Amino acid sequence: MNKTDLIDGMAENAGISKAAAKKALDSLLIDIEGALQKGKRVSLVGFGSWSVSKRAAREGRNPQTGATIKIKAKNVVKFKAGADLSNAIN
Repeated sequence: MNKTDLIDGMAENAGISKAAAKKALDSLLIDIEGALQKGKRVSLVGFGSWSVSKRAAREGRNPQTGATIKIKAKNVVKFKAGADLSNAIN
């Protein structure tokens, strides 16, 4: 499923126009992104939660040459599925 499919589904399920569904989805994504940028955790009870985790700098290997390379530290987004979502797919 891609963003267009999701918008189509939202519009059909909510009985709204595709334009309104796109606006709602874009707003949701902007709010989630903004909260994560501030280091906050976003939780939708039953669905899941997003959080930011720090990944430390480390050494890796170039798979083509085998040379050692330095990989910079960075923040990564983690998603943990909620109980309702996990139960729905099992």
